[in-house]
Amino acid sequence: MSSLPARPLAALVAVLAAAAVVGCGGQPSEGPPSGGYVAPGIPETPVITGEPANHNADDVAFATNMIAHHKQAIELSELVPERTSNPALQALAKQIAEVQQPEINIMNVLLVQWNENPDLDTGPTGGEGHAGHQAASGMVDDATIAELKSLRDAEFDALWLKSMIGHHRGAVEMAKAEVANGVNIDAIAMAETMATTQQAEIEQMEQMLERPQP
Repeated sequence: MSSLPARPLAALVAVLAAAAVVGCGGQPSEGPPSGGYVAPGIPETPVITGEPANHNADDVAFATNMIAHHKQAIELSELVPERTSNPALQALAKQIAEVQQPEINIMNVLLVQWNENPDLDTGPTGGEGHAGHQAASGMVDDATIAELKSLRDAEFDALWLKSMIGHHRGAVEMAKAEVANGVNIDAIAMAETMATTQQAEIEQMEQMLERPQP
């Protein structure tokens, strides 16, 4: 398939990045949220190289399903501010949303570059993806989301952390599959970053579960 030239693609990424900043409150972040974690050596926003856009069905499935996966993570993060006074959980949820929205933007750019429709199968519940691939792994079911909306404080914190740990484990699984089976260098680089970052967040959340806020 034909690909977008590197310079226009870079311009589109810049536009999407600017839109993400505006969507998060109009000012760029000057560092990780208080109490948050940023893996050492991992860029806050993945960068598209503009190198050859060869890709396969695994790359397309990864981007398509991970967009749906990230969207749900952002939706779960948006539940936090009104349902807990736990500052560590609030900082983590903010961090997840601020990292994953730019990644959604860039995966949409990749799908455009590959002449795929970035709007396909990107809803909160995911889809079967392309070429027979399974739906996004680790998605939180509707019943759990409804229960989260009914809880507050410690009960909310515990269920949210358990749900997001499972959600992140699914993302790590998908990212590792992309590294093993994909061919697009940009998608593979993003997958490596996601696996490292989300594994670190899993460990952080497991510690928060073991030592809940009083």
